[in-house]
Amino acid sequence: MNSNNTSTVILPTKQHFEILDGLRGIAAFAVVLFHFMEWIYTDPSKNFIGHGFLAVDFFFCLSGFVIGYAYDDRIAKMGLRKFFISRIIRLHPLVVAGSILGLLAFLFDPFGGHPELYSTGKIIFTFICSLFMIPLPVIADRGFNLFSFNAPAWSLFWEYIANIVYAFVLYRISRNYLLLLTIIAAIAICYVSYSSGNLLGGWSGPTFWDGCARISYSFLAGLLIYRSNWIIKNKLGFTGLSILLSLTFIVPFSNWNWLSETIVVLFYFPLLIALGAGATLSPQFKKVCVFSGNISYPLYMTHYAALWMFGNYYTNYKPDHTQLTLIVISGLILLVGFAYLVMTIYDIPVRKYLNEKFVKRKV
Repeated sequence: MNSNNTSTVILPTKQHFEILDGLRGIAAFAVVLFHFMEWIYTDPSKNFIGHGFLAVDFFFCLSGFVIGYAYDDRIAKMGLRKFFISRIIRLHPLVVAGSILGLLAFLFDPFGGHPELYSTGKIIFTFICSLFMIPLPVIADRGFNLFSFNAPAWSLFWEYIANIVYAFVLYRISRNYLLLLTIIAAIAICYVSYSSGNLLGGWSGPTFWDGCARISYSFLAGLLIYRSNWIIKNKLGFTGLSILLSLTFIVPFSNWNWLSETIVVLFYFPLLIALGAGATLSPQFKKVCVFSGNISYPLYMTHYAALWMFGNYYTNYKPDHTQLTLIVISGLILLVGFAYLVMTIYDIPVRKYLNEKFVKRKV
């Protein structure tokens, strides 16, 4: 989710695949809506966007493609230190913001939560682990998430791991070895999906290694698409591809759920990346795609603090259907607006400052 604007002022900016940027925003919005509905429908088969969590696999695949495009021909010249600094500057300010927001929601949730059950030391230690992306699933009131104060950060943890593996291994290996690794990762995805019944894991202690399988295949597949130049020229445009992506999130649940999710991740998402990279963007959708791409990562990393408060409100007060509809629609709009403010007031200025500091020091 987080490969948007991968280049910094350290490197010359490359042309963006603007439709892919736009699709990233669609996927981020789907995740937020899924998290709302997850509280309302404890039975996922009744959740109309019950497969919204697969947006994370789309993020991973897109990340592999964009990282390859942005760095394959430059990482050797820039060096590993510059690569890691550029990725930290891009990713970590919002990790910090999400952790702070999550802590505040935990401490001051007006609708519930029980921070008094935990010692000050435990809360501080958990917060520090969240800031530095150290998995610590110990807070019961946060569902024993790997990162208690910002649940979606589990995917950022694996994104960091993928970036490290890319820098030390993947950018050096040939396409044939990359293909072999992708096939092995595909087998792992099949095993995880079949044994668990779905691909929802990765966010908690017991499903930790499911996250490894999910990013391993999708990141490798995205990188393989770029290295193989599997770009499909088409006229689907942003609208057509947005519909095709959105359909994956509303696929009905069935007894063959593990298979349908596997097919989506193994074949459908890589196909959408190839189509998105080769599609022609109509001028009227350019601003939409740019905004959608820019807002995707801030939205993904800041929304969950509000979701915990919504969950406690829903659990305690059981609002009726009309109230729920109004709350969810309003919540979606407000979260997008808040993410935009975080991006413009905090994320962009902080990254600009860090980039200028980095260039000035000539690290």
